[in-house]
Amino acid sequence: MNVIHIVDDEESVRMSLAFLLDIAGFATRTYATAAALLARADGLEDGCVITDLRMPEINGVDLLRRLRATGSTIPAIVVTGHGDVQMAVEAIRQGAFDFIEKPFTEATIIGSIHRAMDQTARVADQLQSTLALEVIEALTTNEREVMRGVVDGLPIKVIAERLGITPQKVEAHRAAFMERMQVSSLPQLVRATMGAELLRVSSGA
Repeated sequence: MNVIHIVDDEESVRMSLAFLLDIAGFATRTYATAAALLARADGLEDGCVITDLRMPEINGVDLLRRLRATGSTIPAIVVTGHGDVQMAVEAIRQGAFDFIEKPFTEATIIGSIHRAMDQTARVADQLQSTLALEVIEALTTNEREVMRGVVDGLPIKVIAERLGITPQKVEAHRAAFMERMQVSSLPQLVRATMGAELLRVSSGA
């Protein structure tokens, strides 16, 4: 489940924003300091970070800089006060998805969250499709036939009979290409192969 990580040194602000987002159906976590979020950066749930720009010790820009240094790609929205636009632009340079000036409406912050997570999902799908296409192009003829059968929902025994190989061989092929595609279920495999086909067609390959 996606989580909205709220970072603000003012308790009333982070609690009210968490309450607003909880009511809107989001799961939230709150942090009184940027250091508190960074301390669990390795295990940070997917979702979105909302951080105040001006905070003691580690401000919003430094938080983003340090997050990106860990390899995190979680989208971040920076909340700024009046007159902080120059710093907010620097936050964008450090990878912030958006910056929102105070005071903001519920619709503004929720709309930005949805856009940030939608963009992240599109990027992830694109990377998955690219990986799937690379894997498919490297498959042997037999492996491709096994994949086609699996994606079509055929039983292992039927695929094995069609190809004249053992069910164990079919299962081995399936496990191998699913691991290489980094998928763990049939729905994920189907989406990955569909994305790969669309990518192949769009590139004219």
